[in-house]
Amino acid sequence: MGRPSTPLLTRDGILRAALDLVDEQGPDALTTNRLAARLGVRGPSLYHHIANRGEIIEGLRELIVAEMDATAASLRPWTLALDRWARSYRAAFAAHPRVIPLLVSTPVRAPAALAHYASAVTVLREADWPDHLVMPVIETVESFLLGSALTLAAPNPPAAAEGLPPELAAALAARTGDPSDTAFEMGLQALIQGLEHHRRTLEE
Repeated sequence: MGRPSTPLLTRDGILRAALDLVDEQGPDALTTNRLAARLGVRGPSLYHHIANRGEIIEGLRELIVAEMDATAASLRPWTLALDRWARSYRAAFAAHPRVIPLLVSTPVRAPAALAHYASAVTVLREADWPDHLVMPVIETVESFLLGSALTLAAPNPPAAAEGLPPELAAALAARTGDPSDTAFEMGLQALIQGLEHHRRTLEE
């Protein structure tokens, strides 16, 4: 038998091509025609493996979640679990910041992502967080992490940029190390400490 006239498609191959496409060209580039062209096939060929664009977006979520540390939920106390999960979450999304606008615009349905959330719920309940605050805690942390991941992809304003107010220029010039990492470390520490303080006040 000769070689197939068109490339053999798989769901995983389609999703990884879609991730590469968004990484390179941004969220608006995720169209059936562009993805099919990248894979060397016609658009309808994709639908033998992927139902629609929404399924592709959820597939991208699956790929990013797979890069996170799945063992974090086994750690105790809950603050250690949160710290480990937060770092792996930021690293995974920081590697693909252009995917974030797609993911935040659609409801989470990917089983792997839902499993991560379920693990977080278990950790927080075991730490005696009341049920009505479990999801707010998760959403608060996730908002911080998504913002931090987007910051990694944004250009830092140069301290010597023309037209900056002198106070701002001086503050920018005084930074040391990687500004994004410094902000992340400060923010994560403050967030975890603040949440733990709030949890303890609930017990009083």
